[in-house]
Amino acid sequence: MKIGVVGLGLIGGSIFKKLNGKYDVVGVSRSVSSDNISSDYSTLKGCDVVFVSTPMNKTLEILDKLENYLDENTIVTDVCSLKEFVSHKTYKFKFIPSHPMAGTEHNGWEHSFPELFEGATWAVTPKDDTDIKDFEVLKSVINDLGAETIMTTPREHDKAVALISHAPMLVAQALCKNIENNELAQKLASSGFRDTTRLALSNTELANDMIVMNNENIKDVVSLLNQNIETILDSDYKKTADKLKEFRKELYDAKLSK
Repeated sequence: MKIGVVGLGLIGGSIFKKLNGKYDVVGVSRSVSSDNISSDYSTLKGCDVVFVSTPMNKTLEILDKLENYLDENTIVTDVCSLKEFVSHKTYKFKFIPSHPMAGTEHNGWEHSFPELFEGATWAVTPKDDTDIKDFEVLKSVINDLGAETIMTTPREHDKAVALISHAPMLVAQALCKNIENNELAQKLASSGFRDTTRLALSNTELANDMIVMNNENIKDVVSLLNQNIETILDSDYKKTADKLKEFRKELYDAKLSK
């Protein structure tokens, strides 16, 4: 099987490094070059599966460009953290939108590594005309990356990632802004604040795309967050905190046991 990867940043680079050797893998990149990586899109001809791993704001442009190089038998997926905006157009190739739930605060080829997707979940949002056989091929490659596929719809996906990824990033940024003018707080900030605000280190191009393109869902989450903060503050706090502590523990214990 021949696999193509367009864009070799953190996600694309990690896909390339993990699959290279197991499959015939070619990469398309403007910044990385080697024997099987170039800026020439024609190297993608004959690929069975192509991963589009470019920034979200460039993805639709790249998908259009791929129509000049790929035929109707190629399965193409993207890795964007939003799914509705890529799901409306029909292409000559077999397009199946997806999103790996993996990453770090770093970006670029130099920070990519083959183990990035080990134990991760990978959302897939098949289109109405997706053939189950094509889905199974993509699922098999995703499994080879170390991830588990979860099938959902674009709309439900975008609501869910607002809850677990986009709004938490915004909150981390807001917490940093809280202490921008408080020198004592800055001096006292330690591991708890560091860990809570890690997402403030997110790639700013990616962060901007998420905030702009998923704005309404994020606003709904922020509203829900404010309600839940008020509810917790007005409750029997210790009892509520104990329940939430147990919920959080069980959530990640269940993930680790898979």
